[in-house]
Amino acid sequence: MQYILVAEDDRDIQELIVYNLEQDGFKVQAVSRGDLILDVIKKERPALLLLDVMLPGMNGVDVCKALRSAEETRNLPIIMVTAKGSETDKIVGLELGADDYITKPFSPKELVARAKAVLRRSQTPPPIPKREILQNRDLKIDLRKHRVNLENKEIALTLTEFNLLKELVAASGTVLTRGFLMEKAIGSDVSVTDRTIDVHMAALRKKLGTYGDSIETVRGVGYRFK
Repeated sequence: MQYILVAEDDRDIQELIVYNLEQDGFKVQAVSRGDLILDVIKKERPALLLLDVMLPGMNGVDVCKALRSAEETRNLPIIMVTAKGSETDKIVGLELGADDYITKPFSPKELVARAKAVLRRSQTPPPIPKREILQNRDLKIDLRKHRVNLENKEIALTLTEFNLLKELVAASGTVLTRGFLMEKAIGSDVSVTDRTIDVHMAALRKKLGTYGDSIETVRGVGYRFK
């Protein structure tokens, strides 16, 4: 039974999330304060953290930073759940290392589906690639170790960002549709909009700095890597 930690201070929303996850067979623990999360995770590491941004004690942004900076939790799957729905807020969350972002109000079925998708991506070992290394000028992608180096410096990417970059670089010069990228990076069984990929792509470009300009937007179609 997979264990999910829910950090949400609104009692009604917390109960709604916990109920729906438990109905789907997950073991669930809930906390209402951000400053309790790190201690809870030290005692038992969850398979996934559902993290509200606006938490008392320690906000979700600082919690995410702390988890991503610690070696033992840097790869812990995190979905941010928040009332902040602007594109800027989403990009900030993804840049911090969140694997997905859900805004309130949300459909409980969608939340469960997204949780399953993130868990599946994080726990299913990728097939052994024909090539171990993808390289484009100063950008190097190690497919086995799941690491990205730019100008000999490691770039920390979320699993979704890594999958997007991998597909783009592997098909350098070819336009990839948003639908194709969504299926490869997020999965075909989760209902998302084209803007979901756009937000992830904006976060990816920012992490790549000036090299992010290599990702070209093809209006009305998708993206291409130079």
